[in-house]
Amino acid sequence: MHLSRLAATYGAKPAVVMANSREVMTYRELEERSNRIAQLFRQRGLRPGDHIAILLANQIELFPIVWAAQRSGLLYTPVNWHLSEAEAAYIVADCGARMLISAASLEPVAAAAATAAPALESRVVVGDVAGQQSLDDAVAGLPASPIDDEVEGNYMFYSSGTTGRPKGITPELSGAPFGTGLTIDTTMATAFGFSADSVYLCPGPLYHAAPLGWSIGTIRNGGTVVVMERFDARQVLELVQEQRVTHGQFVPTMFVRMLKLDSTVRAAHDLSSLQVVVHAAAPCPVEVKQKMIDWVGPILLEYYAGSEGNGFCMIDSPTWLERRGSVGRALIGEVHVCDGDGVELEPGQIGTIWFGGTKRFAYHNDPGKTASAYNDRGWSTLGDLGHVDPAGFVYLSDRRSDLIISGGVNVYPREIEDVLVLHPAVADVAVIGLPDEEMGQRVHAVVQPAAQELPDTLADELIAFCRERIAGFKVPRTFTFDREFPRLPSGKVLRRVLVERYGPASSSAASSSAPSA
Repeated sequence: MHLSRLAATYGAKPAVVMANSREVMTYRELEERSNRIAQLFRQRGLRPGDHIAILLANQIELFPIVWAAQRSGLLYTPVNWHLSEAEAAYIVADCGARMLISAASLEPVAAAAATAAPALESRVVVGDVAGQQSLDDAVAGLPASPIDDEVEGNYMFYSSGTTGRPKGITPELSGAPFGTGLTIDTTMATAFGFSADSVYLCPGPLYHAAPLGWSIGTIRNGGTVVVMERFDARQVLELVQEQRVTHGQFVPTMFVRMLKLDSTVRAAHDLSSLQVVVHAAAPCPVEVKQKMIDWVGPILLEYYAGSEGNGFCMIDSPTWLERRGSVGRALIGEVHVCDGDGVELEPGQIGTIWFGGTKRFAYHNDPGKTASAYNDRGWSTLGDLGHVDPAGFVYLSDRRSDLIISGGVNVYPREIEDVLVLHPAVADVAVIGLPDEEMGQRVHAVVQPAAQELPDTLADELIAFCRERIAGFKVPRTFTFDREFPRLPSGKVLRRVLVERYGPASSSAASSSAPSA
C-alpha cells in the first residue's frame, strides 16, 4: 500500500480519471507530484501532526496534495467549497491550519479564510492569482523523491453543519510508517471486494469523508478512481458503461434521480460491469432501494456509520430483502437503544441509538459537544433514533434533532419524505416542524418541483398521495414549493436553513395549506 511501490508496479495505469475532461493522472505521475508537494511541506516547516487546509473543488490536482499530506504525517482538512466565506473561514481557523492550498476559482473564499486563520503561515494556489504563489511555482525544482521521514497522516473532516456550526472530528495519528494504510483501505478490500481490478466511481464531493476516503482507498488497493466533477444521473450510466465501473458509492437522493430517468435512457446503458453498489450517509427509502435492486441486481451494500468511528453496521441485498428497511447488524460496536431517561428499550421500541465497546472520539475544540455524545456508561451516539429487532438488526427512524412533536405525538420526517419523493412531480423534499398554536408543531413539507410549471392542484395531489400510504396525522398540513432547495451534495438537507426560511419570522415563500385530517 506504499504509493512508491504502487507506482513501480502500475506505472502508466490511471490512478484518477476526471469524468468531464477525461483528464488522467497515472500512478507514476501521482507518485512524483505528491513527492514534490511533500518536499514543499517539509521546506515550509510542516512536521508530522501539523495541520493544513485544502479548498479545492472536485479536480485532479487535489489527489497529489492529499497524498503528499498522507505521506508527510499531516492532518489535512478538505473544506466544503459550497460554504460561505465566513463558514469556510471558521473551519480553516478552527482546525489550526498552518498552510492553505486553494483553487484560483475559489480565491474570494480562500482570501477570507486566510485573513481569519491565526495559525496560518503560508498559502499556495492551484492556478494563477495575482499576489499569490502558485503550487506549480512552489514545487518547481524540488525533488520527486520521497522525503526521508515518511509517516502516515490522516484526514480530519468537519460535519455538514446541518443543525449548527460544523464540528471537526479529531482523528488519531497512528505514527505508523507510510504504506501501513488506514483501516478503511483494508476494509474496502475484505468487505467490499476492492482490488487492482477495481474501477471506483466517485459521484460525491471530495470534501466529504466517504468520497475522499474511498477514493484514496481505491488507489491503495491498486484500482482506478473515476471522479465526477458534479453528480449527473445520466452521466453516471454513461461512465459505468464507458469506464467499466465495478464499484460505486451513492446517497439515496442520487438513486432517486437515477430512477426518475426515462426508462429508455436507463435501458440503453450497459451496467453489467457493476459488482458492488455502496450506499450510506442517509437512510434510503425502502421502495427506492427495492427499485434499485430490481434494476441493477442484488449488489447493493449499505452501511451505517459516522466519521466519529464509534460504530459500523452493514447489510447486503439478500439479507436486506429479508429485513427491508434495516441498515444491518453492528460489525463494530455493540448497539443499545435507550429512551430519554437512558433506560435501555426492548427490541422494536424506538429510542436513541448508542454504541458501546468502541474507541472514544472527540470533537475538535469542543469538549462540551464531546461530552454530550457520551452517556454515563461510556456509550456514544450520533444522535439518531431507531430500533433493533430481536436478531439485532438496526432500523433507523430519524435524527433526534429532526423529530416533530405534533399534538404530543412523535412524527418522523423521514417516513413522510420517503413517500413524497416517489411522486413524479417531486424532485426533492424535506419535512420540518413549524410552530403551531394548537398542535405545538405542524408538519410542513418543502417541495422542489420536478417541472417548471407548477399545477394549482399539486398540494392536493400530494396530500392524496400521502393519505394512501401513511396515517392521516403524518400527512403534511402545509406545503411550500421552492426551486431553491438547500440539500448538500452529500445528500444531507440543511434543515436549519429551511426552518429559518419558512419559520414564523419569514414570509419568503408562499405556502399551500392542507385540510386537517
